Amino acid sequence: MAPADPNSGAGALPRRLFYFNAGFWRDQRLRRILQLSGHELCLGQPSPEDGVVVWGHSPYAWRGERIAARYGVPLLRIEDAFLRSLRPGRLGDAPLGLMIDGDAAHYSAAKPSRIEAILARNSLDDSNILERARQALARIRAQHLSKYNIHDPDLPLPPPGYVLVVDQTKGDASIRNSGASAASFAEMLAFAVEENPGQRVVIKSHPETRLGLRPGHYSAQGLPPLVTLLGDPVSPWALLDGAVAVYTVSSQLGFEAILAGHRPHVFGQPFYAGWGLTQDRQPVPRRTRVLTGTQLFAGAMILGPTWYDPGSDRLCGIEEVLNQLEAETRALREDRAGYTASGMRLWKRGALQGFYGQQKRIRFFKDPARAQANALANGKSQFIWASAAPPAQQNAPLFRIEDGFLRSRGLGAELVPPLSLVRDDLGIYYDPSRESRLERLIQSPPPPGAEARIRALIGQIRAGRLSKYNLPLDKVDLGALPPGPRILVPGQVEDDASIRLGAGELRTNLELLRAARAGNPGAVILYKPHPDVEAGLRPGAISEEDLAGLADLVATKADPIALIEAADQVWTMTSLLGFEALLRGKQVTCLGAPFYAGWGLTTDLGPVPLRRRQAPDGHPLPRPPLWQLAHAALIAYPRYVDPLTCRPCTPETALARLASGAASKPGPTLRLLSKAQGLLASYAYLWR
Repeated sequence: MAPADPNSGAGALPRRLFYFNAGFWRDQRLRRILQLSGHELCLGQPSPEDGVVVWGHSPYAWRGERIAARYGVPLLRIEDAFLRSLRPGRLGDAPLGLMIDGDAAHYSAAKPSRIEAILARNSLDDSNILERARQALARIRAQHLSKYNIHDPDLPLPPPGYVLVVDQTKGDASIRNSGASAASFAEMLAFAVEENPGQRVVIKSHPETRLGLRPGHYSAQGLPPLVTLLGDPVSPWALLDGAVAVYTVSSQLGFEAILAGHRPHVFGQPFYAGWGLTQDRQPVPRRTRVLTGTQLFAGAMILGPTWYDPGSDRLCGIEEVLNQLEAETRALREDRAGYTASGMRLWKRGALQGFYGQQKRIRFFKDPARAQANALANGKSQFIWASAAPPAQQNAPLFRIEDGFLRSRGLGAELVPPLSLVRDDLGIYYDPSRESRLERLIQSPPPPGAEARIRALIGQIRAGRLSKYNLPLDKVDLGALPPGPRILVPGQVEDDASIRLGAGELRTNLELLRAARAGNPGAVILYKPHPDVEAGLRPGAISEEDLAGLADLVATKADPIALIEAADQVWTMTSLLGFEALLRGKQVTCLGAPFYAGWGLTTDLGPVPLRRRQAPDGHPLPRPPLWQLAHAALIAYPRYVDPLTCRPCTPETALARLASGAASKPGPTLRLLSKAQGLLASYAYLWR
């Protein structure tokens, strides 16, 4: 028997659940969540210790209800949780959470459901749970998240000051099981008009109605004066912000209206009615407790649902679900208009399509002018690789693309596909001559919950000893080195764009080593050549004669994380290894201007842009803490794609793939091309 929540009023739930409609067989996500919850789905005749499972009060639920009654076994009702997915289930999206209820469906007013029992009986005074509720709600509002998330927060809204009436789909079980009917919608609209004379009334259509999946109760024809029907997929939170009153029957938007600060007029008996937060036209006599909005959220969104993280394939808390939904909605919102691209090498196109072409396929062109013309004609944006020259006339929105900072298990120079990419509409992070989107993010107020999330992510990076490329490198024996402070000097690719654009007067690895030795004559210097240089793919090698007297150890094919851990300081031009050292609490000296320099976190000997320290009016800028810079660089700036599912994913999932070795690997064609590229490295200018 699976355990039940002690506040639900139900006993232990049966382990074996028998089902009698095909949805439980077809929906693999549904089956997996139930399995992880301790249940086994079965066909056949239940025995006395088994149970029957049905989907809410669906048209096929009667089959299971009859079987449960005939054999006298418990009946469980399953429904979607209140943050379901990107698109409605009728479009094929799998749920991120379920309501598993041995009492009643959460929208049923006939008897208390599990959520109602939690709201009525749980003390709801645990400070940790309430703080989680506040943080989660702030994230939901900031990211404009709801049950379905195909809306566009940038769409125009009606002028504020309207009365909002919420439509639902005809025949929905949440209407009839909350004590309402189709007639309730005509009554609701009549009251909204009568009680708000002279006010504009906006009827919000259901997302499934707009998509043509199910009809609603209102149409644009025959509406009273000052009443309009809004079918555009606007953000529900933005819509609620502009409303002066909200009217609903049993829609989830009524629940969200409470969380947005409204006291909605409710014409049915949904789970959120009766707790002192609504104006109820049909009171529920058994609900006598008065709750706060935070307590209502805690019960309905934290204690009630069973949440699932597809990245880790395990049950989780609401925070992980928010991480995943934020990744998916970000991809949808950024990519919905589509892109053209020019100057992209053939081997990169598949990865770009996987990252940015899931809404609309990217059109690739050799000629930047043709790419821009196509973008302008079709309302798209244009992509170029960050190191490529931009079009001479930039008329379409332009984004520069580059690898992210947690990239892969293997080198890009060996054609290993990335797990993360960045797109930048201002500049690019390694070019300090102009502002980048990353700089803006570093200086912007972080979103709710950012500090806790990035600290956990940094802990995951450190525990997994992860870096940008995560190569299987050797440990280095440092026992024979002389005593003294240890300084790690990472070599770089000398023709790399970050050197060309971000280095100061010193631009070669030899010059960097000489500066580190001159500045630290008594130190033990560890020199780490760049992996691409070691592989013979890029320039930047230093001869043994030049290394003599400068480096106490040349750590070839060495684990960079082990070297960071062994070092006291890092001296670098613009290497990402400097950022990785900051994440591990090391002192970092920069002779160039990498993205992490100039914020008060490094010793800066290079030409750091004044804009990172000083506002346009001359006033000094506040110094961001390390976690804020890390959040911008690892969460807010890049996008991640799961190599196992090929879907947008969280950085947490990407790190898990890197740690487990499940990251992307080049196919046989790319492996052969990589070997040929290595043999012909001296002719790299032909393809770079």
